[in-house]
Amino acid sequence: MPMLQALREKSSGWIATVILALLIVPFAFFGMEQYLFQRNETFVAKIEAPPAWWPSAPDAWPVRKLLWKTEEIGADEFRSSFELVRQRQRQMQGESFDARQFESIDNKRKVLDELIDQRVMRMAAQREGFEVGDALVRKTIEEIPAFQVDGKFDPQRYRLQLASQVPKRTPTQFDAEIRKELQQTMLRNQLQGSAFVTASEAQRLLGLLTEKRDVSYAIVPPPAADSSAIPAADIARWYKEHQEDFRAPETVTIEYLDIDGNALPAPAPADEGILLQRYEQEKARFVEPEQRLTSHILIKADEGADPAAQKAAEAKAQDLAKQARAGADFAALARQHSEDEGSKGGGGDLGWISKNGAMVKPFEDAVFAMNGPGVSAPVKSDFGWHVIQVREVKPGSTVPFEAARAELEKVEAESARERAFNEIVGKVVDEVLKSPTVLAPAARVAGLQVQKLGPFARGKGAGIAANAAVQRAAFSELAIQNRIVSDAIEIGPNHSVLIRVVEHVPEQVQPLAQVGDRVVAAIRADRAQKATEADAEAVVGRIRKGESLATIANDRKWILTNFPAVPRGAPAPDAEAVEAYFSTPAPAEGKVSPGKVTLQNGMTIVFAVTKVVRGDTAEVTPEQRAAFLQELAPVVGELDVTALGKTQRRQAKVTIAEERL
Repeated sequence: MPMLQALREKSSGWIATVILALLIVPFAFFGMEQYLFQRNETFVAKIEAPPAWWPSAPDAWPVRKLLWKTEEIGADEFRSSFELVRQRQRQMQGESFDARQFESIDNKRKVLDELIDQRVMRMAAQREGFEVGDALVRKTIEEIPAFQVDGKFDPQRYRLQLASQVPKRTPTQFDAEIRKELQQTMLRNQLQGSAFVTASEAQRLLGLLTEKRDVSYAIVPPPAADSSAIPAADIARWYKEHQEDFRAPETVTIEYLDIDGNALPAPAPADEGILLQRYEQEKARFVEPEQRLTSHILIKADEGADPAAQKAAEAKAQDLAKQARAGADFAALARQHSEDEGSKGGGGDLGWISKNGAMVKPFEDAVFAMNGPGVSAPVKSDFGWHVIQVREVKPGSTVPFEAARAELEKVEAESARERAFNEIVGKVVDEVLKSPTVLAPAARVAGLQVQKLGPFARGKGAGIAANAAVQRAAFSELAIQNRIVSDAIEIGPNHSVLIRVVEHVPEQVQPLAQVGDRVVAAIRADRAQKATEADAEAVVGRIRKGESLATIANDRKWILTNFPAVPRGAPAPDAEAVEAYFSTPAPAEGKVSPGKVTLQNGMTIVFAVTKVVRGDTAEVTPEQRAAFLQELAPVVGELDVTALGKTQRRQAKVTIAEERL
């Protein structure tokens, strides 16, 4: 008992109090966040940013919780944005859109990344005090064409459009979205609008852009082929470190029925009665319309001309019509007075005209309102005043049955073939509905053979598998999981296929035993590339010490190319190499500036810049300089926006819950 009493006294004294306080401090800073703020998280991304007045505020829990601004991108918001992107992609890609491939995790990350960038910029706009008024939100919405009827905002159409979207949105939700977008846009517009380039900066940029360089270069040949054995340990290590290079794509094998209307037996010739019936039903097709051989004289009268000019044009046309009716040569009058450059040289001749809308309506109506050959009174159109001459009339006529027989027989044969095709497709589909997991019964009904194709990867099939619609059906979740027969897929006129996936192999890394030769080849290619680059680096070192690239190239029997006055972007041997030339420091007086570059095609080049020719900005005219500045300012503004976005995101703490994507 005395010992217990002593412990109790010590545990309630000042020493115990200090110890307890010391224990509470770390618990408060590192444990209380989880203890006090336990909740069911639903965000896919959380953005936390320090306050504008303390951008370097430490990322410690009490500071972050009390001072940092926090915003979340919820699962619903992400799914809504993802669905909008899906709709845009489907609209852009049409038949080639692959819904299953669009659902990839890479696409989801890309959409989320854009949302995060937008949210970071909006938070920056809020910190800078940008606010969007109700009037601006309302004006922006009312100017959206989708919400307008006859060019004016329609509240009912607005609500209907929002209700028809996927997902549906209320006016309040849409107003909030527009407000957020405008707030973000305001900051972007301010940055872009305030961007400028000084005259000295423009001068320097013009000088750099017009700069030229004298260059000598040689292509470094690869070493002799390596046929030495590679240790198994090296092969295994390379395979482990580069497994993505040996990943086999997802593949499917399908069986299918090919229903081709063009391969069906030719239908029996149609009898006389059927042809006569079609002739009567389609008689309008066999009528030759009336045609009129027409000329005209045009006196131009622009809509914006003053009344006096309009009146003068009309008076001139009246006078010319009067002269033509009195017997003057119409063609001569047209050559002398017509302002239609296209027909003036031919005496105003327009050739044979039918009433088919090829001419402007007032002109066409006037031509066919005339009772026969003659000259019309002046006719007004958007082009001006026309004096029209009808020289000859060719009455309309009906093509007799016998003359139309060949075309009728052809059309009837095509119709009969199409009916036979549709009948077979209907029978096949009915049979598939009875037995949706097999094609054999449908094949027997159609008298066709079940064919097999594959395996083939997405986007790499041959034959019918090269068709985008077949690809989408073959790689759809439903076809792969349930192995049911697809709907009839139209791959051409009167040509459809029905497919069924019989085997599916997911994307996977191929085993080493299967890709061993490729691994060995990759190791040898890597060693050869490294040896080539090391050789190039050694040559660059020798040039820096004073040796000549020409001498080294001659000793090694390399082909040396001298290229004077190389401009930016020139193929010397390609733009990537030229970029390396211009990235190299300008050589000192009497020296050269060497370097090396490995191009995307694997070729390695050693080069020496021997001279820099400064751009002559005096050759740039004031107009060109002004145009350059005008084009450059928006580029600088966009760079400012991008830089701000990167800075804001770097300062923010972004937490992504990828499992909720």
